[in-house]
Amino acid sequence: MEILIGGMGVIVICSVIVFIALIAIVAYFYNKFVTLRNKVENAWAQIDVQLKKRFDLIPNLVETVKGYAKHEKGIFEEVARMRSAVSNAKNREEYVEANNQLTSTLKTLFAVAENYPNLKANENFMQLQGELSNIEGKIAYSRQFYNDTVFMFNTDIQKFPAVLFAKILGFKEQVYFKATEEEKKNVKVSF
Repeated sequence: MEILIGGMGVIVICSVIVFIALIAIVAYFYNKFVTLRNKVENAWAQIDVQLKKRFDLIPNLVETVKGYAKHEKGIFEEVARMRSAVSNAKNREEYVEANNQLTSTLKTLFAVAENYPNLKANENFMQLQGELSNIEGKIAYSRQFYNDTVFMFNTDIQKFPAVLFAKILGFKEQVYFKATEEEKKNVKVSF
Protein backbone atom coordinates (compact mmCIF):
# COMPACT_ATOMS: atom_id res chain seq x y z
CA MET A 1 0.00 0.00 0.00
CA GLU A 2 2.89 2.36 0.81
CA ILE A 3 4.38 1.74 -2.60
CA LEU A 4 1.04 2.42 -4.25
CA ILE A 5 0.61 5.71 -2.36
CA GLY A 6 4.24 6.64 -3.00
CA GLY A 7 3.81 5.83 -6.70
CA MET A 8 0.67 7.97 -6.86
CA GLY A 9 2.55 10.84 -5.25
CA VAL A 10 5.26 10.65 -7.89
CA ILE A 11 2.61 10.61 -10.63
CA VAL A 12 0.87 13.65 -9.13
CA ILE A 13 4.15 15.54 -8.77
CA CYS A 14 5.16 14.65 -12.34
CA SER A 15 1.74 15.69 -13.63
CA VAL A 16 2.00 19.05 -11.85
CA ILE A 17 5.50 19.61 -13.29
CA VAL A 18 4.34 18.73 -16.81
CA PHE A 19 1.29 20.98 -16.43
CA ILE A 20 3.41 23.93 -15.24
CA ALA A 21 5.92 23.33 -18.07
CA LEU A 22 3.10 23.23 -20.62
CA ILE A 23 1.64 26.50 -19.29
CA ALA A 24 5.09 28.10 -19.42
CA ILE A 25 5.59 26.99 -23.05
CA VAL A 26 2.15 28.21 -24.13
CA ALA A 27 2.71 31.52 -22.29
CA TYR A 28 6.10 31.95 -23.99
CA PHE A 29 4.66 31.44 -27.49
CA TYR A 30 1.56 33.51 -26.78
CA ASN A 31 3.62 36.46 -25.53
CA LYS A 32 5.99 36.16 -28.48
CA PHE A 33 3.10 36.14 -30.97
CA VAL A 34 1.39 39.09 -29.28
CA THR A 35 4.63 41.08 -29.44
CA LEU A 36 5.11 40.31 -33.12
CA ARG A 37 1.46 41.02 -33.96
CA ASN A 38 1.74 44.38 -32.19
CA LYS A 39 4.89 45.15 -34.20
CA VAL A 40 2.94 44.43 -37.40
CA GLU A 41 0.12 46.73 -36.25
CA ASN A 42 2.63 49.44 -35.34
CA ALA A 43 4.27 49.13 -38.75
CA TRP A 44 0.85 49.48 -40.39
CA ALA A 45 0.14 52.54 -38.25
CA GLN A 46 3.36 54.13 -39.55
CA ILE A 47 2.12 53.69 -43.12
CA ASP A 48 -1.19 55.18 -42.05
CA VAL A 49 0.54 58.25 -40.55
CA GLN A 50 2.37 58.97 -43.80
CA LEU A 51 -0.75 58.40 -45.90
CA LYS A 52 -2.62 60.84 -43.65
CA LYS A 53 0.09 63.48 -44.19
CA ARG A 54 -0.24 62.99 -47.93
CA PHE A 55 -4.02 63.05 -47.67
CA ASP A 56 -3.90 66.40 -45.83
CA LEU A 57 -1.46 67.89 -48.36
CA ILE A 58 -3.59 67.09 -51.41
CA PRO A 59 -6.20 69.90 -51.06
CA ASN A 60 -3.43 72.53 -51.02
CA LEU A 61 -1.84 70.96 -54.05
CA VAL A 62 -5.14 70.82 -55.94
CA GLU A 63 -5.94 74.45 -55.12
CA THR A 64 -2.54 75.55 -56.38
CA VAL A 65 -2.96 73.63 -59.64
CA LYS A 66 -6.55 74.90 -60.03
CA GLY A 67 -5.28 78.46 -60.16
CA TYR A 68 -3.33 77.67 -63.32
CA ALA A 69 -5.32 74.88 -64.91
CA LYS A 70 -8.93 75.96 -64.50
CA HIS A 71 -10.21 73.92 -67.45
CA GLU A 72 -8.82 70.61 -66.06
CA LYS A 73 -11.97 70.08 -64.00
CA GLY A 74 -12.09 66.30 -64.56
CA ILE A 75 -8.79 65.64 -62.77
CA PHE A 76 -9.83 67.76 -59.78
CA GLU A 77 -13.09 65.84 -59.49
CA GLU A 78 -11.17 62.55 -59.70
CA VAL A 79 -8.79 63.62 -56.93
CA ALA A 80 -11.76 64.58 -54.76
CA ARG A 81 -13.47 61.26 -55.50
CA MET A 82 -10.33 59.29 -54.63
CA ARG A 83 -9.85 61.23 -51.37
CA SER A 84 -13.45 60.41 -50.50
CA ALA A 85 -12.84 56.73 -51.25
CA VAL A 86 -9.88 56.75 -48.84
CA SER A 87 -12.01 58.36 -46.13
CA ASN A 88 -14.84 55.87 -46.62
CA ALA A 89 -12.72 52.69 -46.71
CA LYS A 90 -14.19 50.09 -44.38
CA ASN A 91 -11.18 47.78 -43.98
CA ARG A 92 -7.45 47.60 -44.61
CA GLU A 93 -7.81 46.15 -48.11
CA GLU A 94 -10.22 48.89 -49.23
CA TYR A 95 -7.96 51.50 -47.64
CA VAL A 96 -4.89 50.22 -49.49
CA GLU A 97 -6.78 50.02 -52.79
CA ALA A 98 -8.19 53.54 -52.42
CA ASN A 99 -4.75 54.93 -51.59
CA ASN A 100 -3.26 53.17 -54.61
CA GLN A 101 -5.91 54.75 -56.82
CA LEU A 102 -5.26 58.13 -55.21
CA THR A 103 -1.54 57.73 -55.97
CA SER A 104 -2.37 57.03 -59.61
CA THR A 105 -4.65 60.08 -59.74
CA LEU A 106 -1.92 62.27 -58.26
CA LYS A 107 0.41 61.13 -61.02
CA THR A 108 -2.19 62.32 -63.51
CA LEU A 109 -2.41 65.64 -61.68
CA PHE A 110 1.35 66.11 -61.98
CA ALA A 111 1.20 65.13 -65.65
CA VAL A 112 -1.39 67.88 -66.16
CA ALA A 113 0.88 70.32 -64.32
CA GLU A 114 3.60 69.59 -66.89
CA ASN A 115 1.46 71.42 -69.47
CA TYR A 116 1.62 74.67 -67.48
CA PRO A 117 5.14 76.16 -67.32
CA ASN A 118 4.01 79.00 -65.03
CA LEU A 119 2.62 76.46 -62.58
CA LYS A 120 5.84 74.46 -62.61
CA ALA A 121 7.72 77.65 -61.75
CA ASN A 122 5.33 78.58 -58.91
CA GLU A 123 7.14 78.51 -55.57
CA ASN A 124 4.09 77.20 -53.66
CA PHE A 125 3.61 74.38 -56.19
CA MET A 126 7.30 73.49 -56.02
CA GLN A 127 7.16 73.38 -52.22
CA LEU A 128 4.02 71.22 -52.21
CA GLN A 129 5.50 68.92 -54.84
CA GLY A 130 8.67 68.59 -52.74
CA GLU A 131 6.67 67.81 -49.60
CA LEU A 132 4.64 65.22 -51.49
CA SER A 133 7.81 63.64 -52.86
CA ASN A 134 9.27 63.50 -49.35
CA ILE A 135 6.10 61.90 -47.99
CA GLU A 136 6.05 59.35 -50.84
CA GLY A 137 9.60 58.35 -49.85
CA LYS A 138 8.48 57.89 -46.25
CA ILE A 139 5.48 55.86 -47.40
CA ALA A 140 7.77 53.58 -49.42
CA TYR A 141 10.06 53.11 -46.41
CA SER A 142 7.06 52.45 -44.12
CA ARG A 143 5.71 49.86 -46.53
CA GLN A 144 9.10 48.13 -46.61
CA PHE A 145 9.29 48.16 -42.80
CA TYR A 146 5.75 46.78 -42.60
CA ASN A 147 6.59 43.95 -45.00
CA ASP A 148 9.77 43.15 -43.05
CA THR A 149 7.74 42.98 -39.84
CA VAL A 150 5.07 40.80 -41.48
CA PHE A 151 7.88 38.53 -42.72
CA MET A 152 9.19 38.09 -39.16
CA PHE A 153 5.69 37.43 -37.79
CA ASN A 154 4.72 34.97 -40.53
CA THR A 155 8.05 33.14 -40.28
CA ASP A 156 7.80 32.78 -36.52
CA ILE A 157 4.26 31.40 -36.54
CA GLN A 158 5.17 28.89 -39.26
CA LYS A 159 8.18 27.39 -37.46
CA PHE A 160 7.90 24.17 -35.50
CA PRO A 161 6.78 23.91 -32.70
CA ALA A 162 5.38 27.46 -32.78
CA VAL A 163 3.04 26.52 -35.64
CA LEU A 164 1.16 24.20 -33.29
CA PHE A 165 0.58 26.94 -30.75
CA ALA A 166 -0.12 29.68 -33.30
CA LYS A 167 -3.12 27.84 -34.68
CA ILE A 168 -4.44 26.93 -31.23
CA LEU A 169 -4.02 30.49 -29.97
CA GLY A 170 -5.70 31.96 -33.07
CA PHE A 171 -2.72 33.73 -34.68
CA LYS A 172 -2.92 33.86 -38.47
CA GLU A 173 -0.52 34.96 -41.17
CA GLN A 174 -0.54 38.66 -41.98
CA VAL A 175 -0.84 39.97 -45.52
CA TYR A 176 2.06 41.75 -47.21
CA PHE A 177 1.70 45.20 -48.68
CA LYS A 178 2.05 44.58 -52.42
CA ALA A 179 2.57 46.89 -55.37
CA THR A 180 -0.40 47.34 -57.67
CA GLU A 181 -0.29 46.20 -61.29
CA GLU A 182 -0.10 49.89 -62.27
CA GLU A 183 2.99 50.38 -60.11
CA LYS A 184 4.67 47.30 -61.65
CA LYS A 185 4.48 48.66 -65.20
CA ASN A 186 7.64 49.96 -66.82
CA VAL A 187 7.94 53.71 -66.80
CA LYS A 188 8.05 55.13 -70.30
CA VAL A 189 10.83 57.64 -70.68
CA SER A 190 11.12 59.69 -73.84
CA PHE A 191 13.53 62.45 -74.75
